[in-house]
Amino acid sequence: MGDKGQKKDVQKHDEGLKAPNGLQTVVVREFEPADKPEVQLIFYEGVMEMIPDIAFRGLRHHPESLLLYAAMTVICFVITMCWWVIGLLPAVVLCGRYFYSRRVIHGYLEHAMSRDMEDIEGFYMKSSDSCMWVAVLEGKVVGVVAAVGQHKSGGAVELQRMCVDRSCRRRGVGVALGRKVLEYAAAHGHSSVFLGTSAYSSAAHQLYRRLGFRCVGVTNGYITPGARLSLLGKIFYRVRHHHYSLVVGNSKITSNGQH
Repeated sequence: MGDKGQKKDVQKHDEGLKAPNGLQTVVVREFEPADKPEVQLIFYEGVMEMIPDIAFRGLRHHPESLLLYAAMTVICFVITMCWWVIGLLPAVVLCGRYFYSRRVIHGYLEHAMSRDMEDIEGFYMKSSDSCMWVAVLEGKVVGVVAAVGQHKSGGAVELQRMCVDRSCRRRGVGVALGRKVLEYAAAHGHSSVFLGTSAYSSAAHQLYRRLGFRCVGVTNGYITPGARLSLLGKIFYRVRHHHYSLVVGNSKITSNGQH
């Protein structure tokens, strides 16, 4: 494992990646203290997008929840014998899912903002085992990603906090950030890179597969950090957490960051 000085020598230079339109360049560089407000905003907005993603899009991925809601509808109808219950219950379910998803996501944000996202420089930039980068497009910070070495995982690196500004997606930003983490892992002799995601949108999973990751497991009923769930919370909030891994030696990434 190299020291911090070695990391600076390897990664101090900016790296550019041409966007698909060929007209603009995504520049990936190390995080600087002046980037903190923009990074926190991108992270906040990215996490808040998880609320409708989990509450609505995620519903079709949980047949056990659909069966529970159907059973609730039947029971309420048998008790009340009111047909309007059949029409009202789905709206109540969706409202419940949105309410509890929002509550959990806010708890996750509070947890993150009181931990590493509050002291980004101290958490990521003062250790030889971690680093954070930002993606810059047209002079504006539009994305962020971090890497943290995990000695307990056999020298692996965890990819964390990957977020891209919504207005700049599908322009090569996520690929550029992901490549930087893989290059960092290779340069520092790490054996693999892993990450976890609770996203249900296909775009996130396509990005990780494009970078060479493969899904190695799924946790149903994942406990989101910072979550404090009541019984109703457990009924209306349920997520799948996908675990991805990539062996650095088998990566398609070369020293210049190209596939």
